[in-house]
Amino acid sequence: MEQFQKFITTEIKLSNLNEKYFKTEVTLQEHVLVFFISGETKLIQADHSFIFGAGDVVLLPRNQLTTVMNYPKDGLPHKAVAVHLSTDRLIDFYKNIKVASITKQDKVLHYKNHLLLDSYIASLLPYFEIKDTIPESIASLKINEAISILRTIDTSIDAVLSNFDEPYKVPLIEFMEKNFMFNMPLEKVSYLTGRSLSTFKRDFKKTFNTTPQKWLTQKRLELAHYYLAEKSKKPVDVYFEVGFENLSHFSFAFKKQYGYAPTAIALNFKRP
Repeated sequence: MEQFQKFITTEIKLSNLNEKYFKTEVTLQEHVLVFFISGETKLIQADHSFIFGAGDVVLLPRNQLTTVMNYPKDGLPHKAVAVHLSTDRLIDFYKNIKVASITKQDKVLHYKNHLLLDSYIASLLPYFEIKDTIPESIASLKINEAISILRTIDTSIDAVLSNFDEPYKVPLIEFMEKNFMFNMPLEKVSYLTGRSLSTFKRDFKKTFNTTPQKWLTQKRLELAHYYLAEKSKKPVDVYFEVGFENLSHFSFAFKKQYGYAPTAIALNFKRP
């Protein structure tokens, strides 16, 4: 894999990707401010999708299921700097700041073409060239600077960054129907619905009359069938998007469910 990462601290990193593309699914435990330097990124959430490129700056909210796809573009690698805004650091930052209201942020926040952000990333990049360990005090100053800049350019950001609530109990049907295509451990899914794993399984059985594994497989195969039959997509472009980890497992499950391989679907659903 032609990819490397450099760290100023565990909370500030530079990633560089030269391969064709990289996909992953994440649920961030903390807000992350990302500066895109080159290449292209596609972010997919339950109700939204975004495409970002060089010059874009985004705040990825914590506790949101997100599919991330990074691509080199225009002969340049995918390159980005991520600044993690940990809950502990934000609690300390806001301990003497009064915020009128707090809100849960479930969408990606997009910033672009702001001199303060441009100056910040320009001042940050040279630190990645220093071979010696950067003192924690300096790294801390750079993270606090990022928070201060966000507060300057976005007057509503305090309500987001100062919200330290954990996920509250949400209706299972609504959550599962929106997020079944994200391939996350059940422990993570149960946490995001505001439940312990045992409570999640009990509530799921009561609500859907089946196990989470069986329900998820069924829903993902139904969505895959729709993409293949109605959208003329290829199996290799579908399996990850609907929540399967690899193509062979997807093909096996698909054939078991429908009686034919996903590659044969074009023959089964010819249009006049």
